[in-house]
Amino acid sequence: MIAFLLAQTIAITGGTVYPVAGPKLAKATVLIRDGRIAAVGTDVSVPSDATRIDAAGKWVTPGLIDGAGQLGLVEISAVPGTREGSIQGDTIAAAFSVAEGINPASTLIPVTRIEGITTALAMPAGNLVSGQAVLIDLDGATIEQMLVKSPVGVVADLSESGKDDAGGSRARIAERLRQVFRDALEYERRKADFRRAQMQHLSASDEDLEALLPMLHGQVALIAQANRRSDIETALRLAREFKLKLIVAGGAEGWQIAGAIAAAGVPVLVEPMDNIPGYDSLGIRYENAAILARAGVKVALLETDTHKTRNLRQQAGNAVSYGMTWDQALRAVTLAPAEIFGVADRYGSLAPGKVANVVVWSGDPFEFTTGVEHVFIRGKEIALKSRQTELLERYRKLPPTY
Repeated sequence: MIAFLLAQTIAITGGTVYPVAGPKLAKATVLIRDGRIAAVGTDVSVPSDATRIDAAGKWVTPGLIDGAGQLGLVEISAVPGTREGSIQGDTIAAAFSVAEGINPASTLIPVTRIEGITTALAMPAGNLVSGQAVLIDLDGATIEQMLVKSPVGVVADLSESGKDDAGGSRARIAERLRQVFRDALEYERRKADFRRAQMQHLSASDEDLEALLPMLHGQVALIAQANRRSDIETALRLAREFKLKLIVAGGAEGWQIAGAIAAAGVPVLVEPMDNIPGYDSLGIRYENAAILARAGVKVALLETDTHKTRNLRQQAGNAVSYGMTWDQALRAVTLAPAEIFGVADRYGSLAPGKVANVVVWSGDPFEFTTGVEHVFIRGKEIALKSRQTELLERYRKLPPTY
């Protein structure tokens, strides 16, 4: 549940506003009251007690939403003591939620949000079924203050890296997932027998089987990490068989079957700047996001390297360079991920009643030379400071040497 700590009114006036769900508005106002957007338009009445921010000549957009990563779950990748996004010894870890492992004081969060990213999906990693992903806002002193939605979905690894947790074969990945899904449904039907130990051994613990049930009943998504065409097809097949709400994460070769993905109504989380082929994705190409979007697939963009999540807007710019329209790219880092993660009623566009995650830019957010001038998360203006900016100020003037 979102708590708004500041009761104040802010008017961002005179900017070019991109609501995302509607056409851009020149010389418009975004009015924020008590953490929510109160009004957007060219004829908004600004209360006398409002704090005014002059955005003339600036661009105003919703805060950007990153579709993957482990913000708050990792600090230094090489130091195990700073990693909270995975558990060991359980290839089926559906009950593992990363929520309480999130560190609100992570130094990576300020670095990311001063680049206009205000919301991110925090995902578990490792294991065949990695656990539950959660959506967080990048501000708050406690986990409760940061959480937007928990869980968003259950993460499963259908890619090359998932083979190790399935006996070394992609075929075994599919077989193992089918087995555990069927066992979860059997567990649901026969809980009393399970508790009396009057049924056959099941393929996962009762807590993991229980955690799979919301996914198997379509209440949360299966987030399937899959890059190779055949792996994406396996994910689609599993979704049909079990009537799952599927999200494909990665989807590097998705362009090859864009029509099938669109026909299935399955969204894809894509990293547009990834173009290095490997055995998991020999067909990878920069145009992937654009081809998927043209086919009618709902595409959200992401930066998979948590330490580089701040580069999300460069990912979007790269997608535009390789065929996405500018409007598609903006939607792919705002409203599309909000829709995919089930929070579009509150996030992803500038409209009355929505959470006031708003960014004021010096120009086109997808241009390298553009700077962030103001960031609001839940109506609170965020100081544009991070460990890096503090170090810059500290060493801007070096002491004299003698």
